[in-house]
Amino acid sequence: MKTTLPKVSELDPKWVVVDAEGKILGRLAVEIARILRGKNKPTYTPHLDTGDYVVVINAKKVVLSGRKEEGKIYQRYSGYRGGLKEFTAAQIRATHPERMIESAVRGMLPKNRLGRQIYTKLKVYAGSEHPHAAQKPEAIAI
Repeated sequence: MKTTLPKVSELDPKWVVVDAEGKILGRLAVEIARILRGKNKPTYTPHLDTGDYVVVINAKKVVLSGRKEEGKIYQRYSGYRGGLKEFTAAQIRATHPERMIESAVRGMLPKNRLGRQIYTKLKVYAGSEHPHAAQKPEAIAI
């Protein structure tokens, strides 16, 4: 039996809308990463980008379990001495809530050029409006 590899011309990525309202951050990120990677398709190939585009709405309404709202720390480093900045999840939610989902999903993707390419297919929005209506995305329940 021969192994078949999909050609890049045969891949037809779809657009998927995911509503994050009331979902737990980590469990939502796992499912988003699976769709981005293409692991939910029979044509999945580890070294190719076979996944779909994912649009996440209502990112500010995602839920953190336990005491992570005050205890979880997000770090940013400018590259200069003393340039490490730390923010709690509550501070990130108040200013840039989409970064919570982006950070969780980025950590679940491969750490190479394929992972960086796949990450560009993730679009996260804090509210319920998004500018991707022309792509006719289908809503899925996670």
